[in-house]
Formats: sequence, structure tokens, C-alpha cells
Amino acid sequence: MTYLLTKTLHLLFVMAWMAAVFYLPRILVNVAETRDEAAVQRRLHLMGRRLYKFGHYMFGIAFVLGLALWQGWRIFPGVLPNVIGSMHWIDAKLALVAALLIYFSWCGRLLKRSEAGGALPSSLALRWINELPVLLLIGALYLVLARPF
Repeated sequence: MTYLLTKTLHLLFVMAWMAAVFYLPRILVNVAETRDEAAVQRRLHLMGRRLYKFGHYMFGIAFVLGLALWQGWRIFPGVLPNVIGSMHWIDAKLALVAALLIYFSWCGRLLKRSEAGGALPSSLALRWINELPVLLLIGALYLVLARPF
């Protein structure tokens, strides 16, 4: 029961974090497209800051729960099973998660640069950049579901 509850909460917080990962670049697109509208830009920056903070909280909780699923059996062997064993798909999945975290942090830096008056990439470039996390997430989902190695 503890394992399923931990896994359910991990998935819930991963989904919340991914919502922030997907939406923050979209806010950047809107910022890039509203350069002449100061009031709209202020609102978008505020939304972006709040979303960035929310995303980091969600990632932190998802990370702790994921760590419990991955290594919790060492601390609570009677409660949490060793579901990974000697499989190495988890290494590839964690690399993709790290790439997603770097991407999210980079988007946060772009937001901070924009707030300080710095330039953003074009809205077209930001639209293309916005698609990157989808590819990374598809890879992570495949690894979790198929466990190919």
C-alpha cells in the first residue's frame, strides 16, 4: 500500500511539474510577442515568476518521492520493494529528467533576463524551443513503461 501511494503521489507531482515545464516557455513566447505593451509584459513576468517557483516546488516533491521509490527499499526494506534491481533504464530516465530540469532552469533564466530588460530569442525560435520537452518526456515515458534494458 505504501509503495502504491508513494508512486501515485510521485506521478501527481511529476505531472504538476511537467505542466510548468510546458507552460513557462509559452509565457516566454507571449512576452516576446508583446514587447510594446508594458502592462501585459508585467503581468506575464509575474505569471512566469509564480509558475517558475511552483515548478521548482513540484519538482522537489516529485524528486523526493522518486528517490524513495528508487532507493527507499534500502531504508525501509519491509515497506518499499526494490523495483529497479539491476536494470539500467533508470539511468537513462534520470538523464532525461536532468535534461528537463536544465531546460526548465534555462527558461527561468530567460524569464529573469527578460524582466531585467534583456532580449529574448524570437517568438518563432521560442515556439520551436517549446517543443523540446515533449520529446524528452516521450523518451522518459518509454523508458519507464517499456524498461528496455
